[in-house]
Amino acid sequence: MRTLSEIERKIYSRNILIPKIGESGQLKLLESRVLIIGLGGLGSPALFYLAAAGVGNIGAADCDVVDYSNLQRQILHGRKDIGRNKTESAVETISRLNPDIRLEIYGAISDENIAETIASYDFIVEATDNFKSKFLINDACMRLGKAFSHAGILGAYGQTMTVVPGQGPCVRCIFQDEPEAGTYQTTSEAGVLGSVAGVIGTIQSIEAIKYLLGIGGLLTGRLLTFDALEMAFMEAKLPWNRECAVCGGT
Repeated sequence: MRTLSEIERKIYSRNILIPKIGESGQLKLLESRVLIIGLGGLGSPALFYLAAAGVGNIGAADCDVVDYSNLQRQILHGRKDIGRNKTESAVETISRLNPDIRLEIYGAISDENIAETIASYDFIVEATDNFKSKFLINDACMRLGKAFSHAGILGAYGQTMTVVPGQGPCVRCIFQDEPEAGTYQTTSEAGVLGSVAGVIGTIQSIEAIKYLLGIGGLLTGRLLTFDALEMAFMEAKLPWNRECAVCGGT
């Protein structure tokens, strides 16, 4: 039976001191598998804190390269990484933080490969910046029975919810169909406060940890929104949509 090493007890001592985690919970984290899709403003803090917490097996998916506009919020990357694949930069950063984490790298996630990619993971962090990917991930997770964290950020605002198949509404229950291009603003048009990405991405990492350990209350059926200008968190209860094409409200 696997036990924590002395070094692991030192590294994760602050986790272990939390009564609902303890050594058994830390061991469970070390054996868990989380996939993060998107290594930008949301995925950067999510990956960083999951690795720091000792989630032992982490997948990281992204097909973009680092550019200067990323550096204001995407904390996995620095100026020396300009032009590099975000996955390469992420591996280097996380390896310095926690060399014991087993990282598996993926490129673009598509209709053709998403089912195979997510199949072996316990929890998915959806940290993408476009609606097409968000709906793709939602639909695949619902088909395969995978819990995941959804999030979005724009300007000084952020929102996040957790979807657990059979326990609450999915993303399509709330937002229905993918909006047409040109009908909504993107961060390249409206901007985004970097620390808002940090707040929401960190909440996504917390949701993943709680799900893996079966502790606390998840954001299932609840949309948590954050207004940084007013420093206000608000919560909206989300009903299942019985006409949802993906989950049918069941």
